[in-house]
Amino acid sequence: MKRYKIIIKGTVQGVGFRPFVYQLAKAYQIKGTVHNSSQGVIIEAEGKGNSIQRFLNELKKHPPVLSRIKNYQQIELQPIGYTSFQISDTRGDEEKEALVPPDIATCKACKYDIFNPQDNHYQYPFTNCTNCGPRFTIIREVPYDRQKTSMASFEMCDRCNKEYYNPSDRRFHAQPVACQACGPHVWITDTTGNKIPENEKWLEVVWRILQDGKILALKGIGGFHLVCDAKQSETLKILRYRKGREAKPFAVMCRDLKTVRKYCFVNKEEGRILTSSEAPIVILRKKPNCTLSEELAPKLKSLGVMLPYSPLHLLLFSGSFDVLVMTSGNYSELPLVKDNSNALIELSAIADYFLFHNREIENRCDDSIVQVIDGKAQLFRRSRGYVPHPVHVLRADASPIILGVGGEMKNSFCLLKKDEAFLSHYIGEIDSLEGEENLSASLIRFQKLIGVTPEIVAYDAHPEYASSEMALQINAKTHIKVQHHHAHMASCMAENGLENEETIGIILDGTGYGTDGCLWGFEILTGNYVDFKRRIHLAYVPLPGGEIAIRQPWRTAVAYLITFSGNEGKRYARRFLKNKNMKIVEQLIANRFNTPLASGCGRLFDAISALLGICLENTYEGQAAIELGEIVMESLEDRFLKPYPYEIEKDIILPKRILEGVIYDRLKGISVETISTKFHLTLVNIICNAVERVSADTGLKRVVLSGGTWQNPYLFKKTKQTLSNKGYDVLYHQMVPANDGGIALGQAMVAHWRWLKGSIE
Repeated sequence: MKRYKIIIKGTVQGVGFRPFVYQLAKAYQIKGTVHNSSQGVIIEAEGKGNSIQRFLNELKKHPPVLSRIKNYQQIELQPIGYTSFQISDTRGDEEKEALVPPDIATCKACKYDIFNPQDNHYQYPFTNCTNCGPRFTIIREVPYDRQKTSMASFEMCDRCNKEYYNPSDRRFHAQPVACQACGPHVWITDTTGNKIPENEKWLEVVWRILQDGKILALKGIGGFHLVCDAKQSETLKILRYRKGREAKPFAVMCRDLKTVRKYCFVNKEEGRILTSSEAPIVILRKKPNCTLSEELAPKLKSLGVMLPYSPLHLLLFSGSFDVLVMTSGNYSELPLVKDNSNALIELSAIADYFLFHNREIENRCDDSIVQVIDGKAQLFRRSRGYVPHPVHVLRADASPIILGVGGEMKNSFCLLKKDEAFLSHYIGEIDSLEGEENLSASLIRFQKLIGVTPEIVAYDAHPEYASSEMALQINAKTHIKVQHHHAHMASCMAENGLENEETIGIILDGTGYGTDGCLWGFEILTGNYVDFKRRIHLAYVPLPGGEIAIRQPWRTAVAYLITFSGNEGKRYARRFLKNKNMKIVEQLIANRFNTPLASGCGRLFDAISALLGICLENTYEGQAAIELGEIVMESLEDRFLKPYPYEIEKDIILPKRILEGVIYDRLKGISVETISTKFHLTLVNIICNAVERVSADTGLKRVVLSGGTWQNPYLFKKTKQTLSNKGYDVLYHQMVPANDGGIALGQAMVAHWRWLKGSIE
């Protein structure tokens, strides 16, 4: 006889690990126990030598699909004569090392139950099992047990109780298990909170509301969605007006993959991601004959699409609807609403009706967003379905707990614990009181979940960021500011498992506070985690009016033309950018009043987009750049195009000849699609030329790509291919957003390596 103690750490709770172990033990006649602890799953297994070896091999090689084993420890002990195999009570005294699983899309078996009239989960909108359902959004603390979730107040009926305690049932210890008789329920109200009379089924009432062109605020897994019929253009216009979302695309939810293919192109990888347990929004290319309203994504050829990931969604689509708008339940740029009482206050001016339920959302969590670029999935927003899975980084276990607070836009924070980076769910914008409160509350909850208190806090160097001010208020031994683009570079290095080695960083974004007090954003850097050097950058241009120039790209276009072409540029500005405030902008530039200097790639995109008449005002972040990127011609059409001429003098990229080329083509009547494509090709040439110059000076051949501009599919693909063909090792983001949603990881890793090198205590 042999006896082993097995300690398994990682995401092993809430994923059916204990029933899996129980069934395996029965199959191999193993005796002993299994239980959850704050460390993970602890097994004591006793059996005959051959049987226990097979048991251990199966345990390691074929764990439950949703589990993620980080550490497996096996200790041989003296046999003590176990007579059976039991699942023991949870123990939670040790250091918290158990990982909380993310929310998981409804599995096939539960889908069957929901539509099976003979099952007690028939048409129940909160059906789940150990293979699916809410996890992160309902948990208060680990170990993951029912009494530590928002299901604690729901006492199970006899039938659910039987499922919950039966090791052979797939709902064994599924913490959110419930049914119509004992679990959460839904109800519908008007905007004053008055319940709609229940003289018919709630589902039929919802269908009628949507068919009548009304807007429904629906409480989901991680917060509220605003829902309406995706095919009613007038309703979409009303939603845009009420939500303060003039042009930003709405995400849609389709009944199934067949429906998605009716409206969009879907390749194999996109189909896999859509139907995965993470079930994110996937950005897809619309088909030319797509009959969906242009109001969904004005001026764009792409559309954000997801599939139903909860029982409530599945029931919504069991009627006549095949596509519904499913956009975040908030007013523009404010945090996602998650509580019933707040929903009535914050969403009553947007929605016509509310669909509430009484299962509390402990941790708000927006939908994740993914796009497949050059055959690889890239996360644009890392949230539901992915959080709180950690990202592995190279750090020793004895390293301090470090918090990276993140940036001001698309905020996510990051906590480093041992060799794991816990990036938070999407927090969003921090430039409001509500945004600050969201960040603060989310950070407190997240720290509690993983059992840490930060010793070092890293934050953005921008002196006016609210996130940076908040960072300084956090009680910690040390606070360290990190330059924005250095954080971008470090984030990509960390995700790709690099040590503290010298690397070339191509960091392209809109704006980030530079070490000289100007706004950077088109940077060729070299460096490591500890420090960096700015090698080549785009020439500065004044932003007339400061922040307003970011919202009004025509102002930036005027600044570019005047700065680099003088009076001739002024004439072209008046010809192509007619605006009543033109003289005021010219005066601001001439007097250098309220005109901070910027070198952002995003601002150059803004200028070209405005010059081509594509986008004169950004109603959402990056609109001008996105719309300019959307009209780039396919690769088969661009092969005969030549980029515009450009100059790099010493370490400065001069855009004068690019602007002249764009103006010349515009005067000749060349299509905006052709001009946009030539502009993109020019940027590829500039970037690759700059990298070659830096590589010649330094001998470096490894390149990392980071910053929101790399979410431009054409620019990313062309640059990556060109640099790879020239022999460079090109690294980029996949698990962590390239935009500001990923900089917290970089901030934390910069702080870690500076601590390691002794430059901070």
